[in-house]
Amino acid sequence: MKDILRWLYPDRCAFCGEAVAPEDNHLCARCRSGVLPIGRNRCFVCGKPVEEGRELCADCADHPHVFDEGRGIFVYDAKMRSSILRYKESGHRRNARAYAEAMAENAGTELARWRPDALIPVPVHASRRKSRGFNQAECIAEELSALTGIPCINWLVEKVRPTASQKTLSAAARRQNLKQSLRVRQRLRGGSFVVIDDVYTTGSTIDAMAACLKEAGAQRVYFLTVCIGKQDR
Repeated sequence: MKDILRWLYPDRCAFCGEAVAPEDNHLCARCRSGVLPIGRNRCFVCGKPVEEGRELCADCADHPHVFDEGRGIFVYDAKMRSSILRYKESGHRRNARAYAEAMAENAGTELARWRPDALIPVPVHASRRKSRGFNQAECIAEELSALTGIPCINWLVEKVRPTASQKTLSAAARRQNLKQSLRVRQRLRGGSFVVIDDVYTTGSTIDAMAACLKEAGAQRVYFLTVCIGKQDR
């Protein structure tokens, strides 16, 4: 019976969506060898790929951030955009495990250095959670917590009002869109926290999270995302 179900409903590669065997652990052979994490030539602040010898990407050099440091694991190219879209809009929640495994494997050094007290997923408004059925960042954070032992506090930050989609907005419009949309539910006594999300583009969402956490008393705020936006110009 299990074999029949696997044939009818096979596991899917988290990156390309092709059918894979359960023992392939979420990724097909082609994506395992072809979708590579961002290497050592990356921005010291946000982790965006940069030319060899550069310390900061143009965005971080021109616009200081509220967060302290972070990184995305993969470049947000066409394949990863499709992967994230399937995850968010088509209910492919098993992708969260593959994303978390990539974070644990490739950002283990950063997590050890940051020594976070907890992982904090970027929240979604109640209306979005109801329509989608889940919070994509929360699922990734919970999987990463299970892999690393770092607690996940998924209730600490809430989204108190719905906001327009960030996709088509400018950097300034994104910051305004997020203004006063987040609330921390309790005061913090210092501590370091890692914000978890699916994609980093301009950093406005992570900055908004860092701002509210620091206003609540956090000392350090870092981030990890599955993907980070286009390569530095």
